[in-house]
Amino acid sequence: MKFTFLILFLSLALCTRPSVAQSTHIMNTNFSDLTSFLQTKMSQNNIVGSSISVLREGEIVYESQFGFSDLSSKTPVDANSIFHWASITKTFTGIAIMQLRDQGLLTLDDAVTDYIPELREVHNVYGSMDDITIRHLMTHTSGFRNSTWPWSGNKSWHPHEPRHWEQLVAMFPYTEIKFEPGTQWAYSNPGIIFLGRIIELITHDDYEYYIEKNILNPLAMSDSYFDRAPAHLLPKLVHSYYLQEDGQHEPARFNLDTGITVSNGGLNAPVKDMMKFLRFLLGSSDNSMYEYVLKRSTINEMFEPLIKTSPDGSDAPENAGGQFMGLTFFVGSAHNLPLIGHSGNQNGFIAHIYLAPTIHTAYAIAYNTHGKTRALDQDIMDYIVKNYFVKMQKSDE
Repeated sequence: MKFTFLILFLSLALCTRPSVAQSTHIMNTNFSDLTSFLQTKMSQNNIVGSSISVLREGEIVYESQFGFSDLSSKTPVDANSIFHWASITKTFTGIAIMQLRDQGLLTLDDAVTDYIPELREVHNVYGSMDDITIRHLMTHTSGFRNSTWPWSGNKSWHPHEPRHWEQLVAMFPYTEIKFEPGTQWAYSNPGIIFLGRIIELITHDDYEYYIEKNILNPLAMSDSYFDRAPAHLLPKLVHSYYLQEDGQHEPARFNLDTGITVSNGGLNAPVKDMMKFLRFLLGSSDNSMYEYVLKRSTINEMFEPLIKTSPDGSDAPENAGGQFMGLTFFVGSAHNLPLIGHSGNQNGFIAHIYLAPTIHTAYAIAYNTHGKTRALDQDIMDYIVKNYFVKMQKSDE
């Protein structure tokens, strides 16, 4: 069965400096093929720069960087380059909600209006707004629209997203629920923003500070941050681009501020930090800190398939295909291998995390060019899963 996550991959032959971590794992025998495949695909698709790492049994067994972090200066992407992870931020928000659930500070079946009573201003012909729960928000089954803004604009002074909570509240009387909550799936950015608001209301911390204290710091993700870069990390921040029809690259906004939507898509990090996150998600008996972040049983709960998404991802945004939805994670399979993941697509950045828990393997990949990437993403996902992950699975049997 084809896995319909939109795999958002990266690499480029403009400046190639692949490096392979020393390991005895099976994937090492074919890394030259993987590097060549990525180089060819990224060159064909005019990707400016990218980074990828593969994790196996807790160690990085492959990593490579390709191309440029900045076209104008021809600065190469390296292991410390910081990419924007966009909607993958949603998984951190989901983990924070589950932390609060495990502490007894909320339940997933709590009404969202218990925390955000302003949502009663939203039009809901299917019933009371009090019927929409935290679980609905985490599974994208609440009926809220996809986009944060129902309008668009391309003036240089237009904010990328709403800056303040009050701006969202002002839109509530002009917002409607699209279907009976819990009956179907439709990806919703506002729903995740409401989860971020609940985190702040319960903890009395800004969302960014809560995540830093309770996820980033315990996992030693020291070069990860939200929205605008601190001065010491700004030189590592990658520039992003939109690929035009004529093959030219139009620069996107640099050093993006996602405003009030930070819990939906504000994370920036190097791939090496994201590997620490994936190591945590896969679990390890030799790291007691993981249990402080989130219990293994709770992570497994987040990976359970709860509702089917569209079979081909046609009603999903470009950053979220899938077969089933768990609690903020997508759940599916490719070549009969179970897979967990999430992708991101914002401001010229494309990113993806993918976990194969049954073989204790994962990867993170990001690139800084937005173009016609759907076929590219599928090609690379198929190549990696078929040529590496499936072989790992067979070697474990």
